Amino acid sequence: MTAAPERIQASITEWKQIIAPFQVPSIPRALWQIVNTLVPYAVLWYLMWRSLSVSYWLTLGLAVVAGLLVVRAFIIFHDCCHGSYFKSKRANDILGFITGMLTFTPYGHWRWQHNVHHATSGDLDRRGDGDIWTMTVEEYAKASTKERVFYHIVRNPFVLFVIGPLFLFVIYQRFPSPRAKGKDRASVMWMNVAVTLMVAGLCWLMGWREYLMVQLPVTFVAGAAGIWMFYVQHQYEDTYWESREGWDYTTAAIEGSSFYKLPKILQWFTGNIGFHHIHHLSSRIPNYHLERCHFSHPMFHTVKPLTLLSSLKCVNLRLWDEKGRKLVSFRDAKKLRQQTDAGVSLSS
Repeated sequence: MTAAPERIQASITEWKQIIAPFQVPSIPRALWQIVNTLVPYAVLWYLMWRSLSVSYWLTLGLAVVAGLLVVRAFIIFHDCCHGSYFKSKRANDILGFITGMLTFTPYGHWRWQHNVHHATSGDLDRRGDGDIWTMTVEEYAKASTKERVFYHIVRNPFVLFVIGPLFLFVIYQRFPSPRAKGKDRASVMWMNVAVTLMVAGLCWLMGWREYLMVQLPVTFVAGAAGIWMFYVQHQYEDTYWESREGWDYTTAAIEGSSFYKLPKILQWFTGNIGFHHIHHLSSRIPNYHLERCHFSHPMFHTVKPLTLLSSLKCVNLRLWDEKGRKLVSFRDAKKLRQQTDAGVSLSS
């Protein structure tokens, strides 16, 4: 994605006024989104349970739609974490906890980690919290064989999008970060208690085998789709990374967060989060206002959209080339290293 720096720089003083009207939550829009997300999800859960006695293939087909509704529920959870879904903090906290249960995600802990992500996105010197591990070409060249192998494993698409979803939401989210403190740390325990009670109740009602046959494919679909969305929001060729001294919040938002232009049906299921450049510019804009904000001013039209087809090549981009200022593949990084070594040999 390439943005026009001159247009962005000319608009930095304007953007706060431009987005202000879209930062106001809408009760009707919020309530309708809750209804059209959670009610169909509950109905699908019931139909999946009943379909177990008919055909598990039918169950898995329904799980795809249910999983996408969980992604939509996660976007509601996400907005509650930012305090943008409702005007009321208490309402955000209550809904955030409920949707956190449905997505197996601790509300307070995730809110803390995600706010760190917003404050440091694109900052090379503050990587590590709420982002996908990204090494620079130089760091990779200097890394030990053990570190390189581990990095290859972590950045492997099968690990990220197949193993990752269940590991992240079923296991990893059950433990707090060593850096978490106070209420943020305690929120993991409270969510674990709530999830345990919810799972125990459903297992008692359905049977534990039936519960797993329904829950696991739903969690896998939701997790894979969610991780993919988060991946392409910042892991594309012309993204933005900068050292702390040169890092700029507005530039990081516009140039370092993608405009993922999805088909309307997928845009609906993903709660407009494809307008991620708008979201990073202001996390106070609820998801149901993101599209309107994007089309409200030419400033945002300088951002080249990332399409569903063009996003597929992002899978191979794994290292940040500081000189070329772009994400590159392992193969391209190797070529860059060989060119550098050849240049050194010639100069000597």
